[in-house]
Amino acid sequence: MKKPLTPGEALNKAAAYCTLCERCISEVSTKLTAWGVPHGEQEKIITRLIEEKFIDESRYCRAFVNDKVKFNRWGRIKITAALREKHLPQEHIKEALENIDEEAYMQSLKEVIEIKRRELKGKDDFATQQKIIRHAASRGYEPSLIISTIKYKGDEMDF
Repeated sequence: MKKPLTPGEALNKAAAYCTLCERCISEVSTKLTAWGVPHGEQEKIITRLIEEKFIDESRYCRAFVNDKVKFNRWGRIKITAALREKHLPQEHIKEALENIDEEAYMQSLKEVIEIKRRELKGKDDFATQQKIIRHAASRGYEPSLIISTIKYKGDEMDF
């Protein structure tokens, strides 16, 4: 059986955890619980980490949004859901989403559509178009953007 962490050890371990990459309060809280730190002590540690700028939820939201658009090719809907799941303030989420580079966002959507279109290897028909739309929607892109990006012309899709 492991001996419990002292408050100082828990603070140092949590600070080290936060230096690896951006963290939010819910992630740090989950980790502290896993380490067996009592709830009352968790609040003190988290408050200290916020004061010392190890945790900044606004900064976390901006980094999360940037990474998900750039590397995971997620849309705004999926990003918003993921951030809400982490219990982040709505104003931080809104601010981070407003800072998305629209050109990069649209390029990401086009890449998602093109990759799926190549994967289907079929005729560019209505059924294929519907599969592509569903796939892009599952990635969290707004339906209106998906439809406007895919222009269906007769027997083939135009991008």
